[in-house]
Amino acid sequence: MARVAAKTRAMVTGLDLNEGMLAVALGVPSEGSPIEWMEGGALDLPFPADRFDVVLCQLGLQFFPDQGRALREMRRVLRQSGRAALSVYSPIERTPGANAFVVALDEVLGADASRIKRGEHSFADPTQLETLLEDAGFRAIDVQTVTQMIAFPSVLDYVRFQLLATPMTVLLADRTERECQAIISSVASRATALSAPEMLDGGRFIFPQEAYVAVASNDD
Repeated sequence: MARVAAKTRAMVTGLDLNEGMLAVALGVPSEGSPIEWMEGGALDLPFPADRFDVVLCQLGLQFFPDQGRALREMRRVLRQSGRAALSVYSPIERTPGANAFVVALDEVLGADASRIKRGEHSFADPTQLETLLEDAGFRAIDVQTVTQMIAFPSVLDYVRFQLLATPMTVLLADRTERECQAIISSVASRATALSAPEMLDGGRFIFPQEAYVAVASNDD
């Protein structure tokens, strides 16, 4: 988000490597400042140095093949005294709904079926994120552990979302519609059995989700 003169709107640029995700974003009405959507990768940001006042990366860093390079790129495009704000998931065992899901997934589809989902939770502790930011040259780093309650209409809805609307769709590739629905139903049934009663209140699927949230400065 670039800083502009008083009484004018901020300039906001959104970036994603996935053309399909950009198409979804373009279809969402924007309130407030207009957003310019661009296709590009985090390891080679398509912007000149000293371009932005703020860089935001929500739940993306854990997916980047070279996290250090991505952070250096974020710092490169920040202006002096600019700030970066990032979030990543903590270990999956600290998010009980996701943990029940991956255990159920491995039981139904075999060991290692949950590899992609577990990869979302690759940060072991806040220090790991802080060290990466320090190594990239950031200063005044503050990392907090944040927990929010997540609610889905049902366990089935959660499992259906995970297997049909995330990279885990590859697990159902080349299967018939009937086979896909049977797998989703089986995983949901097993995840329900693995969940604490309070997570299933009123038929919904409710659980705390923990993440590490960092804010860092580009000050030298």
